[in-house]
Amino acid sequence: MLVVLALVFGAIAGAAAHYALPLRSLRGVALGPLLGSLLGAGTWTAMTWAGVGPDQGWIWLVSIAVPVVVTPTALLALSRLRAAHDARTRTELGIA
Repeated sequence: MLVVLALVFGAIAGAAAHYALPLRSLRGVALGPLLGSLLGAGTWTAMTWAGVGPDQGWIWLVSIAVPVVVTPTALLALSRLRAAHDARTRTELGIA
């Protein structure tokens, strides 16, 4: 059941990243929390399978640190890709 805490921490990190980063209008509001939750739960699961128990601090540190580091990076990359794609599409259609 402690994996739910990893999901919640990931969702909080994703929501904070969504609102703190630029180009937020180019991505959905649920993308950041969803990505953070998936990263938190995935990290928790991987560390559990590796034999790290919930009583050890490493599982908590890594399950919180991975969403905090990876989610903003992924959101920035996706937003820039979307902006570039939109600009390319506007050019192709002769809109801008």
